[in-house]
Amino acid sequence: MSKQLFANEKVVTQYLGALLSDDEPTKDLEPVAKLLEQVTYEEQKEQPVIVEPVVEVEKLNKQVSNVEIDTHQEQHVVPEQEVVVGGEADYFDGEFQALFFEVAGLTLAVPLKALGGIHELGEVNHLFGKPKWFKGVMINREEKLNVVDTARWVMPEKYDEQLEASLNYQYLITLGDSQWGLLAEKLINNITLSKEDVKWRTNNSKRPWLAGVIKEKMCALIDVNNLNGLLEKGLDSRHK
Repeated sequence: MSKQLFANEKVVTQYLGALLSDDEPTKDLEPVAKLLEQVTYEEQKEQPVIVEPVVEVEKLNKQVSNVEIDTHQEQHVVPEQEVVVGGEADYFDGEFQALFFEVAGLTLAVPLKALGGIHELGEVNHLFGKPKWFKGVMINREEKLNVVDTARWVMPEKYDEQLEASLNYQYLITLGDSQWGLLAEKLINNITLSKEDVKWRTNNSKRPWLAGVIKEKMCALIDVNNLNGLLEKGLDSRHK
């Protein structure tokens, strides 16, 4: 699969709709997966491969206002620290701001109030005996950050060698007060949203990491508290 996986608006609409569905996720995603394969094949025939230049940090600081990107990296290893997940926050009440970022062509959003920080991706030390989506740890100012392969975690049913080779992660977005961080290829912007802008997940037992879908932008809004809980248990997006 190519990085243009979700370039087709109809495909991303159906995919996100399937994630929010009350039916079994696998059954819902089967027709969508076939459509994704078809669209990907057509795009590979019709469109040349375009390599986007690396966005400078100074430019990103202008695009993503009120969000500080940490460029300071330490390369030494410190003893492992216990992960502490922040308490429940009412970051969806009233109007709230969300940071939009891109992974494998899929746009994700995280509420700014639940955002720990944004770091340029540095050296990642790999660990044995961890889930495949756990890339390793990155040292930042003597803090050990757990690095999550976002594409593999969010959509394991579509993750293959071709998609893995196409990924170009640039940033690590940390979640709340925890040491967990999601890898991102591109930071888009931050937007003020209201509850009416979101189609909320209604079934609390399915995909708890997905708070809902932002209608106009057709992107997944992350529930940071629930996501942290799944990561702590070593579970990916398919688990409850």
